[in-house]
Amino acid sequence: MATLGDQSATYRCKNCQNPVAFRSELLSKNYKGKSGPAFLFSHVRNIVTGPKQDKNLMTGLYTIAGIFCSNCGEELGWKYIQAYEARQKFKEGGFIIERAKITKEY
Repeated sequence: MATLGDQSATYRCKNCQNPVAFRSELLSKNYKGKSGPAFLFSHVRNIVTGPKQDKNLMTGLYTIAGIFCSNCGEELGWKYIQAYEARQKFKEGGFIIERAKITKEY
């Protein structure tokens, strides 16, 4: 686990404890996923990406790809590939991980 400054907290897959993101990569906690609250991260690790698909979400139409834990295959959330509305372009390349799918370790 990283211990440098802002990266001291690590988010891990709740199913297998595989590290998936650092606290410093957390952009927002104000998102909704399939199962409830979700977080937006700038970067993630130890994931595999599913096929791209167009999906109409609460804030518009996006091309997204599901993201899964590389160790256990648990679906964690999705990656924003493309936003079709100009106001939502900031999400492109970002990752949504559902709060219920991860734990935080200090």
